[in-house]
Amino acid sequence: MELTFLGTSAGVPTRTRNMTSIVLNLQQPTAAEVWLFDCGEGTQHQFLHTALHPGKLNKIFITHLHGDHLFGLPGLLCSRSMQGNSLPLTLYGPKGLREFVEVALRLSGSWTDYPLDIVEIGPGLILDDAGYRVTAWPLNHPVECYGYRIEEHDKPGTLDAARLIADGVPSGPLFQQLKQGLSVELADGRIVDGRRYLGPTTPGKKLAIFGDTAPCAAALELAQGVDVMIHETTLEQAMAEKANARGHSSSQQAAALARDAGVGTFIATHFSSRYDLQGCQRLLAECREIFPQTLLAEDFMVYPIR
Repeated sequence: MELTFLGTSAGVPTRTRNMTSIVLNLQQPTAAEVWLFDCGEGTQHQFLHTALHPGKLNKIFITHLHGDHLFGLPGLLCSRSMQGNSLPLTLYGPKGLREFVEVALRLSGSWTDYPLDIVEIGPGLILDDAGYRVTAWPLNHPVECYGYRIEEHDKPGTLDAARLIADGVPSGPLFQQLKQGLSVELADGRIVDGRRYLGPTTPGKKLAIFGDTAPCAAALELAQGVDVMIHETTLEQAMAEKANARGHSSSQQAAALARDAGVGTFIATHFSSRYDLQGCQRLLAECREIFPQTLLAEDFMVYPIR
């Protein structure tokens, strides 16, 4: 997994921060996939400053329908089509996402030339494929808003091919089944259990990407034990009451969640435009008082999850 932050500002852009958008590069069993989380205004322009390309996107997850997380979507969808991309694209998001996209395209006389599927979600499991499982958790915001928990499936251990051959199992197609932990029958009638020849399982990585939220009980479950948590820190701790009243979190509220959930790394993002570089460093310092393993997201920052 690898994260690229395309936008890290809240509400409105600044000279150094665009609206919210995060790319997740991941490796599926058969091919690489590229997912986008939120698509604030200007997201397609941010792509131009990276080696990434909207045409490679497979899935887009929208946390909620506020403009700073959504207004870049129609333009990105249209540009993707104008560039001749044919790769199917699936959108996930709250109720109303379909209407927003369809109305924006219809009123602007636009269309897409690639298969576009729009899935309006609710809480719970929304995706479980060969490589990853994604669940949506409802958050505390004035409009319907979700956080996404992405869990990589555990990887089977290494197959001990030398021991199999020593035990008289011929190499070939059977090894693929044994590597999956399956049992196979040999030509001589013996049953071989693949699990006996596998090394330790490698636990899959876990990631939590939050939409906008004030503190809530669901947040702890969403973030529990993840390797990386991406959470808003819209305002400083002295303004926590104001942040909460608007459905947002303060720096130290987000850091306390990271601590209580036992996450590996907390990446703070979605900063109010009132904060310049020095102000954001102050937010980071406040977070690290509670949770030292905190990083400050910057536009175009790349973070590998290993």
